[in-house]
Amino acid sequence: MKNFTGMKTNEVKAGNVIIGGGHPIVVQTMCNTHTADVDASTAQCIRLYEAGAEMIRLTVPAMSDVKALGEIRDRLRSKGIDVPLVADVHFSSEIAIAAAEIVEKVRINPGNFHRDFTKACGQFSKLVEVCRKHGTALRIGLNHGSLGERITTLYGNTPLAMKEAAMEWLDLCIRNDFTNAVVSLKASNTIVMVEAYRLLAEAMEKKGMAFPLHLGVTEAGNGDSGRIKSAAGISALLSEGIGDTVRVSLTEDPANEIPVARYLSDRYGNRLKTSLIESVTDGRKITATYDSPSRERLMLDFACDFGRMLLDREIDGVELKGSYLDGNGRKVLLDGTAEASYLEDELLQATRRKFYKPEYVACPGCGRTMYNLEETFNEVKRRTSHLKGMVIAVMGCIVNGPGEMADADWGYVGEGNRKVTIYRKKTPVLRHIPESEAIDRLLELIEAQGK
Repeated sequence: MKNFTGMKTNEVKAGNVIIGGGHPIVVQTMCNTHTADVDASTAQCIRLYEAGAEMIRLTVPAMSDVKALGEIRDRLRSKGIDVPLVADVHFSSEIAIAAAEIVEKVRINPGNFHRDFTKACGQFSKLVEVCRKHGTALRIGLNHGSLGERITTLYGNTPLAMKEAAMEWLDLCIRNDFTNAVVSLKASNTIVMVEAYRLLAEAMEKKGMAFPLHLGVTEAGNGDSGRIKSAAGISALLSEGIGDTVRVSLTEDPANEIPVARYLSDRYGNRLKTSLIESVTDGRKITATYDSPSRERLMLDFACDFGRMLLDREIDGVELKGSYLDGNGRKVLLDGTAEASYLEDELLQATRRKFYKPEYVACPGCGRTMYNLEETFNEVKRRTSHLKGMVIAVMGCIVNGPGEMADADWGYVGEGNRKVTIYRKKTPVLRHIPESEAIDRLLELIEAQGK
């Protein structure tokens, strides 16, 4: 798939935004407020819209949240804000159908509608009819680790399984004569994520399908790591002409996701020039020199310029040189510095070529999260920083937790009511642990396992 030359996709209309069909790459984000808190959710939507979000997703965990979603939409529209809203629905086709009557787009994993595949297909067909009636777009969102037993029994928990699962639902869209749909195949593992999307793009091309693709590295974490990991994975696909809309998932204020997604949209929409001034290849390693206007721009250029080559094993490493401007406009030199080595290591870890520290899987949080996810994640990182090579997940809720941390050795998953479940791989080993004790108990288990 490294020679894939890109794909021309259909137009998918979600309110006043068009995804695919050669239109600019759409920048998305997701609220982390509780949707039932209409005041807080509306305020955050306004802030995200003003920050540049072109589409905003809100979780809809219960039927009562559908009414709140409608009120949020009405308040935004009354202020002249027409940004499309996306309802994020898990498990319940009834909630998805109700939400499809209210907002411009609904995100589902239809395989979760029912354990019986035939019944899930029936519910999906009902949802499609409602979407057709109301002009609502769909996102079929399948993530690594939440594929379901039927698919993983056939294909394992692999990129191939992700592609096969997506194609089943896209085939059903075609049978229902419904093409106003987008598909995503996210993973925290960048190699899995890139390979799954490449396989799907190839499979759609062979069948004459042209559904737009929503790109993202799920549970990327925060800080430099989350940005570099997201940019490396997403850019590998955008550079090949794969992808029509992006969401950068950071365990931070969702407004922080937008500049990174905007950078990717602008760069691969040919509206942004890289700050790389030269690169020299010496065998399997490249020396890259930058003259960058900021540290964040340097990180993103670096990840995009060399992420795909590292993922595809075309090179083994990159030596970073040059400079960037700090917040005061002073030039910071990189040649031979600890910061340059750190950024090199971050990109190698993001592309799964070297593990110089623990690997963290952390969801960005949403309205289902019942504890201070960002604060907890930072504390887990601080207290586990010595566990080089170990994969540790910090997840906001039980809905996504066990599935989305497919690669994790250990998992910290919020239950609600200030309680936590600790997982060893996919097995819960401690349940109902008070938040105040949970990190201590996690470390005790890790230490005992090590012994």
